[in-house]
Amino acid sequence: MNGNQLISIGTLSERTGVSVSAIRFYEQKGLIESLRSGGNQRRFLRSDIRRISFILIAQKLGLGLAEIETELARLPQGRTPTKHDWEKVSRSIRSQLDAKIALLERTRAKLDGCIGCGCLSLKNCRLYNPNDEAGESGSGPRFVLG
Repeated sequence: MNGNQLISIGTLSERTGVSVSAIRFYEQKGLIESLRSGGNQRRFLRSDIRRISFILIAQKLGLGLAEIETELARLPQGRTPTKHDWEKVSRSIRSQLDAKIALLERTRAKLDGCIGCGCLSLKNCRLYNPNDEAGESGSGPRFVLG
């Protein structure tokens, strides 16, 4: 099957599990592009299945639409992205993911104890953060944010 085969918006919706209205939204935001048939119906490249799948994964990872748009702009339009194309995107978001993983690990480790917010309401906080010394490093949960 040709990777550039055109599919309808309904088929794209069915294959990705994304509603037709969401596909139109992604198109409006420039995340995907449609071609128009002679009858002015939207047609998408089969490879747009992967683009929408990436959008869904990126959203689950906490990337915003602007970040997703930036990453998708690295991919070629009008042809199926190659493994090399996807590796560029992967390298680009890897550092963002590593930072989020580190934040989640710090949060998990500190969640039951003092997070350095300066509230001093837990007995533990008085042990870990006496006199709100963490506040000297800035506002917010300093032990989690670093």
